[in-house]
Formats: sequence, C-alpha cells, structure tokens
Amino acid sequence: MVFYKAARQTGAISIALILSACAGFTSSPVGVYSSAPNAHLYTIKSWHLEGRLAVIAHNDSWSASIDWGHLPDVETIKISGPLGQGAVAIELNPESVTIDRGGGDIQTSNQPQKFISQQLGLDVPLESLRFWAIGLPEASSEFQKTTDGFIQNGWLISYKEMQHAGNEILPRKMSVSKNNMRLKLIIDQWKLNVSDVN
Repeated sequence: MVFYKAARQTGAISIALILSACAGFTSSPVGVYSSAPNAHLYTIKSWHLEGRLAVIAHNDSWSASIDWGHLPDVETIKISGPLGQGAVAIELNPESVTIDRGGGDIQTSNQPQKFISQQLGLDVPLESLRFWAIGLPEASSEFQKTTDGFIQNGWLISYKEMQHAGNEILPRKMSVSKNNMRLKLIIDQWKLNVSDVN
C-alpha cells in the first residue's frame, strides 16, 4: 500500500499522540449521545469539519489530519499525515471518486467504495460515514441502538464525546469498528450550512 508509508512507520506513536492530545482540548463533554435531537440534520445542505483521524486495520495503522466538506452531491476530503506528509485529496460524487496525491498523481474510478478501499486501505463506507459523522445512522438502512451509538450494516458506531456547534450538539470523539478494523475520529471544529466547504 502506497498510502502513508512514512506515517505507518511511526503509526503507533502518531496514534498515541493524537489520542493523548484529546486530554488537552478545552471543550468539555456535552451530555450523552442521542440521535433523536439531531434528526433534522438529515436535511442539512452542507457542513465542514476539521479534526484528526486514526485508523487501525489488521497489521496496519496510520494517523492523519482530516478536513472534510460536505455538499448535497459531493464530498471533499483532505487527509494529511504528520507534518503534512502524504497529503491526499478525495472528491466523491454519486457516480465516481477522484483521488489526488499531488504532483499530477490523480486517479478516478466509477467504483468509489472499492477504489477507496484499494488505494487508501480505508474500508469504511464513506456514503454511511457522512451520516455517522454528524451523529446519525444512515437513513436508508436499518440499525440497532446501543448505549452510546448504534450498529448499522455490521459496523459499531460509538460516540465518546459530544460538543456544541452553534445551536447543535455534534460528535467530538467517535469510533467506527468492524472485525479487525477501527477508525477513531476527533473533530476539533464544525461549521454548518456553509456555502464553501473547501
């Protein structure tokens, strides 16, 4: 796998630093998770988050900063490793996905989920993750509630900490896991209903 070769060599250290950095964040937890107050966010037109991502999968692990902008028909995700290493830009629309690693290395596929999994080793369904990120189960699939989240399509989604974002309460710490794969997302900043999500 090409993605984050340098970051993987120090993956365990980077993940430890990312997770320990949570303790220094000034916001305090906001209540317990519940999807009910956020049901109106199914109709939200746009949002933008900035945060940190850690992925542990089989014998591989890596960590990165993440900048994700959501519009109704496109997801724009920028991922960069420690000190800006291995920057990758992903643009996902209903028909295709484009991955830009910089330096003219741009690849496109009309099989988004399969391509992202092959290229990045990130097997989380992004179509579902755009709902999970704002604290909601995907509307088109059944789910089972748990004490701090839900189970959907075989994935366990847990919300460890919530935070204020304007008038909303949105996730700050969350994890997504299935079998031997676990993704941890720490969201430092939310912007809702923004016209420019890049």
